[in-house]
Amino acid sequence: MDTNQYLEMFLEESKEHLQACNEQLLELEKNPDDLAIVNEIFRAAHTLKGMSATMGYEDIANLTHKMENVLDAIRNSKIRVTSEILDVVFESSDALEEMVIDIEEGGSGKKDVEKLVMMLNQIEAGKSPLEVVEEKMVETKPEEGTAGLVYDDFEQTVVSQSIEQGFNAFELKVILRDDCLLKAARVFMVFEILEKSGEIIKTSPTVERLENEEFDSQFTVVIVTKEDAEVLQAKVQKVSELEHAEIRPVQFLSSHSEAAVTTETAVTAPVSQPAKQAVKKEPAKAEPVAKRSGNSHSANKTIRVNIDRLDVLMNLFEELVIDRGRLQSIATELQNAELNETTERMTRISGDLQNIILNMRMVPVETVFNRFPKMVRQLARDLDKKINLEIIGAETELDRTVIDEIGDPLVHLIRNALDHGVESPADRIAAGKPEEGTVTLRAYHSGNHVFIELEDDGAGVNRSRVLNKAIERGIVTEEIAETLTDKQVAELILSSGFSTAEKLTDVSGRGVGLDVVKSTIESLGGHISIDSKEGQGSLFQVQLPLTLSIISVMLVQLQKEIFAVPLSSIIETAIIQNTDILNAHNQRVIDFRGKIVPLVDLREIFDTGLPEQPEELKSVVIVRKGESLAALVVDSFIGQQEIVLKSLGNYLQSVFALSGATILGNGQVALIVDCNALIK
Repeated sequence: MDTNQYLEMFLEESKEHLQACNEQLLELEKNPDDLAIVNEIFRAAHTLKGMSATMGYEDIANLTHKMENVLDAIRNSKIRVTSEILDVVFESSDALEEMVIDIEEGGSGKKDVEKLVMMLNQIEAGKSPLEVVEEKMVETKPEEGTAGLVYDDFEQTVVSQSIEQGFNAFELKVILRDDCLLKAARVFMVFEILEKSGEIIKTSPTVERLENEEFDSQFTVVIVTKEDAEVLQAKVQKVSELEHAEIRPVQFLSSHSEAAVTTETAVTAPVSQPAKQAVKKEPAKAEPVAKRSGNSHSANKTIRVNIDRLDVLMNLFEELVIDRGRLQSIATELQNAELNETTERMTRISGDLQNIILNMRMVPVETVFNRFPKMVRQLARDLDKKINLEIIGAETELDRTVIDEIGDPLVHLIRNALDHGVESPADRIAAGKPEEGTVTLRAYHSGNHVFIELEDDGAGVNRSRVLNKAIERGIVTEEIAETLTDKQVAELILSSGFSTAEKLTDVSGRGVGLDVVKSTIESLGGHISIDSKEGQGSLFQVQLPLTLSIISVMLVQLQKEIFAVPLSSIIETAIIQNTDILNAHNQRVIDFRGKIVPLVDLREIFDTGLPEQPEELKSVVIVRKGESLAALVVDSFIGQQEIVLKSLGNYLQSVFALSGATILGNGQVALIVDCNALIK
């Protein structure tokens, strides 16, 4: 069966099932006696096992099968849920996730999970996983690679059907000389001989460990071949620096035997004809699961669409928007009634189409938020803190391109809140707070923006400590430091290289991070602000645009050039008189509704080469970046318009105060002003 056509569906559904497992495991930790939760996890694991077996990813299927056994023992009341058991199941889930990601990146999905499998086996047997695993590792290490291997159901099926079709199945134990220098090279030579004689089904240790020379002096290979044992043994014996090779027919041991050492499967060559037939029969078990999954999707009347197709659709629509603007410009010039009517109708229809396409690209932020509960659980354990994560508004939608970029900045903000924000249980009790800290992650729409807030009830920003570090790093002077508000002091931690950590940790405190968070968010056209009250907690607020592809702008004119200012940055436009302009600290400013706002002449910024005209009245655009304002001086206003944002290309990546360009209806190129860069 050609499974490549189903690969994308397998990856998507695998991630969904693993996410469901993680969410339910977190719930199970809070309610260890709720068997309904265990059943949900079991169903997700069972479906994943069937899917991966169907696709031929037996390592994933085998590990999931071991998880199933543990979950089955829990729901049948053979074992009780403990933190120790959940840690192993969480670790198994992480390993499965890594294997799925490896497949997504073009790998084979293989991973050495021998230790995990042993731990799961011991949990199933009602024993402590850690103690027994340590004993097992000590007991089995001298015998690593010996015959008497344990075979899972799939491997037994392959071997049995091969024997039925006249093939021989052997376990070949190879022992290298003690003075062998290049063990991996000898392994390769043995594999090369065996692959010419038959098909390798399994190795112990795994292929990965053999390649990395993570074994003593012996290893075992299981091979299906037409050749006799004596012939095969004689061929292998010819390899230099080999002590001897032992060969015997395959003998199955139960995979549930406590004395057995379980190893991963490692297919290192194309599957033989008998093996292929075995693979074809195996997926039959998983078919009902796949059908159920498909039915659930059809019930919701949804289909999966490759994001690349949506990108192509968006690009085509962007061209349509440019041509629409061109058509509007022509209709205005010709003043033809029928053409105007047709243009207006096309504008309405394309506007509706634009909304549909943009909504198709919208993704709930829960796709990012879903990975945080498990991360917070692990970090809280590492930091020896008690922390409850609350998520609000996970259904809020953002453009897929923004979603792709926002994950890492949020991870760093959460790690920072857990490490520096929330205090230890002892400190919280001493401060009169509950020992469990609360971190709230919320998202909501407001206008054309999405706001993501991270709030904690921790210690807040220590003003004196931050100011001392900022003065020490030369970020501010002592004179300026005295004039800063608490909000301005809190936002100093976003400065490049700023860190108050007294020691480096794996969680945070590397002196790199929050400045990267700030630059990433601003590159998306967003803004980050901090409100903090010492001893009460902090609030990080991230403001992001709904989409990055088609934006609304105010077109302004400078001499013969047209520039576009994003409406999301504009507060209002105004006409001022020369007498309204004041001077303060060698900077021209105006009084705007009781606030002193610096005046920025775009002619000077973009060096138009023409002297400033001494008009009595000046046109200004008031723009905002967080709490900071600026007044941009322009020659005239043209009007509002929706435009398609295009990059300036690789050669113009770092042009000051320009974030891109667009093509107007008359074919003219207009540059898009980056207001964030103009406000200092």
